Amino acid sequence: MIAFIIISFLLLPNKADAQCALKNSVITPGEELEYTLYFFWGIIWKEAGTATFTTEKANYNNKEALKMNLLVSSSKEADKLFKMRDTITSYVSNNLEPLYFRKAAEEGNRFTIDEARYNYKNDKSFIRQTRTWKDGRIEEFQDESYNCIYDMLSVLSKARSMDTAQFSKGDRFNIEMATGKTVEKLILEYRGVEKVKTNDMKSYKCMVFTLLKEDKNNKLKDFISFYITNDERKLIVKLKFELNFGSAQVTLKKIKNI
Repeated sequence: MIAFIIISFLLLPNKADAQCALKNSVITPGEELEYTLYFFWGIIWKEAGTATFTTEKANYNNKEALKMNLLVSSSKEADKLFKMRDTITSYVSNNLEPLYFRKAAEEGNRFTIDEARYNYKNDKSFIRQTRTWKDGRIEEFQDESYNCIYDMLSVLSKARSMDTAQFSKGDRFNIEMATGKTVEKLILEYRGVEKVKTNDMKSYKCMVFTLLKEDKNNKLKDFISFYITNDERKLIVKLKFELNFGSAQVTLKKIKNI
């Protein structure tokens, strides 16, 4: 009953949610993690490239901020089947409020640049998104919400800052997320703690979160899963996400500057 009350309170569209401010006790500048990229080919996971995640001090609109970068690159061999060159950047305030997002993605024959700019006023979140296509065409979309609006990197910051001590496996939270052309209403599901073996020859106990979205048949399906160490560092050791052709994941290979 107590857990239910706490979770219900977290979902209320109160001022803290609308302004997105969270207590940041784990995300620090200087983080650098290297990953191995895998694609799911039919029935097996096959090594397909590399990825790097970094966090650094930054300045956004003359205010101190944190800048997160995720670079994903498929190998020349994997390019023959599916080329992937993603450069994803997210700026958040020191209180983890989303400020700016950019994703330059070359996936297969498609190339797009998605950008999102956030503003906050009168307990509401405002977002302006643009999508630039390969031919130079630009589309623009605007949304607003009494809840916080995240992107695919700032939502990781939220998950890393969450205290799961009161959570039970299967607990769900409403999440609004920018996806390039719209703000989608997703569900963040906590799937408990799982031991994950990584490519640095270690095993980590990880908190597992999965973002769920509705498919064309209005059924919930996994969209992005992230595995975060269940310790004071709360490092991201694995990400699993769905692509147009199937699934991909990045698994930790090396921790640097932690």
